Order: sequence, then structure tokens, then C-alpha cells
Amino acid sequence: MKRISEAEMGGKQAETSNPRDRGSSIWCLLVLVIGALVVTAAALTILKYLHFSKNNEAHPINKKYADALELALQFFDVQKSGKLVDNRIPWRGDSGLQDGSEENLDLSKGMYDAGDAIKFGFPMAFTATVLSWSILEYGDQMNAVKQLGYAYNSLRWITDYLINSHPSENVLYFQVGDPGLDHKCWERPETMTERRPVTQVNTSFPGTEVAAETAAALASASLVFKENDPDYSSSLLTHARQLFTFADTYRASYSISIPQVQGFYNSTGYGDELLWAASWLYHATRDDSYLRYVTDLNGQRFANMEITTWFSWDDKLAGTQVLLSRIIFFGAKDIPTVENLDLQMYRKTAELVMCGLLPDSPTATSRRTDGGLIWITEWNPLQHAVASAFLAVLYSNYMLTSQTETLYCSGNSYKPDDLRNFAISQ
Repeated sequence: MKRISEAEMGGKQAETSNPRDRGSSIWCLLVLVIGALVVTAAALTILKYLHFSKNNEAHPINKKYADALELALQFFDVQKSGKLVDNRIPWRGDSGLQDGSEENLDLSKGMYDAGDAIKFGFPMAFTATVLSWSILEYGDQMNAVKQLGYAYNSLRWITDYLINSHPSENVLYFQVGDPGLDHKCWERPETMTERRPVTQVNTSFPGTEVAAETAAALASASLVFKENDPDYSSSLLTHARQLFTFADTYRASYSISIPQVQGFYNSTGYGDELLWAASWLYHATRDDSYLRYVTDLNGQRFANMEITTWFSWDDKLAGTQVLLSRIIFFGAKDIPTVENLDLQMYRKTAELVMCGLLPDSPTATSRRTDGGLIWITEWNPLQHAVASAFLAVLYSNYMLTSQTETLYCSGNSYKPDDLRNFAISQ
């Protein structure tokens, strides 16, 4: 698959109080969500000199990163639920085949959170969004080492599940299994016998963040499949639009609507997911209403302009800032002035994020280990380091591709390679 064009990708152009309660799911998070980020981290450095060239043969392949990419994508195969097809993990077999049957749904696919056998829709959808972004930006590099097909397969394994989890416009099933029961019994998913209840959000018990994140996943995936499976892409986009409308119309945190989720993937708010989803829908549809949503309609309310945050399954703001900066990098001449000014603010905030990551910047974050690893929390600590690397290398490549030579941080100047070196250091 050729890398998606700037026009297709760029619109008109181109915690809970007791961390011990979260421990079992938190370390599990590292498997699925960080797996998606590692895919990109490996792909971005497969080629020693990355300038979005179509001529992959002109660049030597870095075997260590190619091997890392292959292992990261095998990791997704390890996590698969359902009737396995072309299974390349010999110790994995079919499992979860009856998931969703009590509601007459086929929720057998999707991926387990990790060493457990729960399907948590909120982080799983985020995994799909990041994996889609990785394929869109670095599909050529994945293809160069014969891993792109595996990335497609893993993404579709999740999106098939997400589509089936959305049986009607205002209903979304976001969890399969009972975490309390599951985490008390260490077993292979192939042999589990306990009941597998399903949990939903709806108009009576809304869940804006999980519905919006699922919309983002399906919208971004619609771009991935647009060229080689247009019918599937169209179906993904239909579900994404409906889920975004549901999320925005019935605004409430799923952690409040359904308190039992607080012990596992507790949400700290839904504004970031609404902006994240609308940003992906704009890229996927070129519908100006989604651009207005993230700019003059809701930018000031939800975006926290000029305040930096850490990109994670719970906070999508930094990712949204980088994603919307893409529009500015690759031309926004046809975008109305009001929206353009707000997009410039998103880019300015993205620059502040980048300046905070660069270790020699005057505004560098002090939240690092002595060795330089980004360190935000002792629970699932690697997610922030890898997510920061992910955004840094994306921003570096946007600078290279748009021939933007310099990033200024409080008077100091930095090059794309500085961001890339930071990413590799993590």
C-alpha cells in the first residue's frame, strides 16, 4: 500500500485512589497500548535516513529495529481472542468464541488486555487509533520489512470487534468479562469456563470518552482501509460518525455512569476524547463541521491551549495537538481565518510539548530518571516514555517533510534530528 496522501490525511489537503486496585490492569495496559506505540517506534527507525522517500531501496535497513517491529506485531497475535486464522503463535488457540452470545452478538474477536482475558474497550480502541496512525505514517517502512500485512490484520481484528460492539446508534458494548473474577484466576483463555458478562453504555448510562475513542479508532482505520477495501472503510466511517454523535449528544463520563470501571480504566474526563475523535473524523471525511468542532466551537472549552499534558490512553490532548498541527504543516490556505488561528494555537501547544521533551531545552521537563527516561508515574511507567517518543518522531518527520528547519524553545533553536534523537533515546 502506498503511504496515504497529504490530501487524504490532512482534510482539504493534506487514577483511582488505591493504585493496588489497578495493578493487574495497569501492567496489562503495557501489553496492548504500548504494543501499538512500539510498532511505530520500531517502524520510524527501520530506515536510517527517513525522508518519506518511496525508494526504500535507497536506504539501508536497520535490522535491530526491523526485528523489534516484527516482535511488536507478533505481540498483537498473542493477544487475539476468537477463532484464530493463519495463527502464527503455536501456543495460542481459539478462545472466547461465545463472547457476546448472551446479547446475541458476536464479540469473539478483539484482543485481551494482557495476561488476563478481559476485553477493555477503552484502551483497546486507543490501541487501534494509534496503530492506524502508525500505518498511515509509516506503512511504507513496515512494508519494506514485510510487516505491513500483519499490521493490517491486527488492526482489522480490533475494528471487526468494535463494529460488532456497536449494534445500534446509541449502544456500545465496551467490556467483555468480569475483571474481579478473571483476576482471581490465572488461566489460559483457551480453557476458561467462567461467565463472560458484557457491559454497555447507552442513553441511560452514557460514556462519552469510550464512545468518542471508539469513533476515533474507526475513523482512523477507515483511512487505512480506504484504498484496498473501500466498502469496509465506508462501514467503519458510518459507525464512527454515529458513535461521535452519540458521545457528543449524551455527554457523561463512563466512570460516573458505570462506577465499577473506576478500579481498572478510570477516566479523568471526556473533553480530550471529543476533540481527538473530531480531529480524526475531519481527516477521514474532510467535513468542515468537524474542523469547526475542534476550533471555534470547542477548542477553548476542551483543548487547554498552551498547557502541556502527557499523551496516554486517558489523555489524548497532546496527540490531538500534533495531529492537528499536521494540517498547518502541510498547508491550510483554504481554511477560514477563525479555524486557522485556532489550528495555529494547537500547533503552538504542540511545540511547547516538544520543547518540554528535548533534554537541553530551557523548558525541558524535569520528570525524568537520571538516565534521561521520561518518568511520570511508578505505575505503568513506560507508557509515557514511549508515547512521548512517538509524538516526537511524528513531529520531527512533519518538520522534515514540510521543510520546516527549526523549532524554537525560549530562544534556543532545535532541528528535526534533535526530536528524533530524543525519541531514539527513550
